Amino acid sequence: MREFNFAEGEVLLVDKPLTWTSFDVVKKIKNAIGVRKLKIGHAGTLDPLATGLLILCTGRMTKQIESFQAQEKTYTGTFTLGGTTPSYDLESEIDQTFPTSHLDDEILLKGTKQFIGEIDQIPPKFSAVKVNGQRAYKAARKGQELEIRSRKITIDSFDLTRIALPEVDFKICCSKGTYIRSLARDFGEAVDSGAHLSALRRTHIGEYDVADAYDLEDLISQIKQ
Repeated sequence: MREFNFAEGEVLLVDKPLTWTSFDVVKKIKNAIGVRKLKIGHAGTLDPLATGLLILCTGRMTKQIESFQAQEKTYTGTFTLGGTTPSYDLESEIDQTFPTSHLDDEILLKGTKQFIGEIDQIPPKFSAVKVNGQRAYKAARKGQELEIRSRKITIDSFDLTRIALPEVDFKICCSKGTYIRSLARDFGEAVDSGAHLSALRRTHIGEYDVADAYDLEDLISQIKQ
């Protein structure tokens, strides 16, 4: 069994469970370690409805968090066409429906092409982006409208791995700051329909692979032992 030196610094790869926030994972591990003043943080938030690779750094390794965050990310998941939601995923109910009868493989594959390279993307209003010092999701939940500016991101690859309408599965490699939920919305518009994110998993951050990550409960058990 591996021995940890959390104060000196550890890099922990964790497979984040569904419905957990990234902060929930950090808090759970910090409580298991039991050192109150220990520095611990994660390198890139995953939404509660996403699973997959979360990199945690402790002690002196927290200085490396920004370098991990800057690395390319790879995601797999599912877009569901024909409907949009305010959050762009399943956190909220469908608010608009759209036709899908015109869609075929050619249209869908062509739709992915316009997102390759550097593009402008507007983050979701249900996100942690700050606007005038306020988190966007807090304003959205109060019914307030904030103007969220677009930002430059880079999509290196956008492949459809399964087409079974109204669902399409994808694999996307992208830069820091990319919102896959926003890509779902924009992809729906690109194919003259609507879409929302119905499943998401982060498989890679740079050279780090979720296949090498700890199951959260297994990691907690090892820490306590």
